Amino acid sequence: MPAARRAIPIQPIEPVAAGDEWHIAGVVVHANPASLAQVRTAIEAMTGAEVHAASDDGKLVVTIEAPTSRAIAAHLTYLHQLEGVLSAALVYQHNEDAEAMNEEMNDETLSS
Repeated sequence: MPAARRAIPIQPIEPVAAGDEWHIAGVVVHANPASLAQVRTAIEAMTGAEVHAASDDGKLVVTIEAPTSRAIAAHLTYLHQLEGVLSAALVYQHNEDAEAMNEEMNDETLSS
């Protein structure tokens, strides 16, 4: 299995220029159950990727964070090419100003 590439930067470069964006994507990965451990290890080695849940039948819930939609697409392409991956489906993508991602939220903001 190929090692995950770490060439796509995921941290906004300071200072953040006006208009810079930050992208978060939700992906469902379906892997061959016999390859689940290897696929999970490869995903967890990817910069900006995190496995949130996995089932014994080979389904994984993954998020990817990246500075551009192009970087999200590159990560998806990489997921499709991992040995043992049957499919990788983008189910959600959100972007907003990178500057807003650094803002602290208080409990009052979260509850309203």
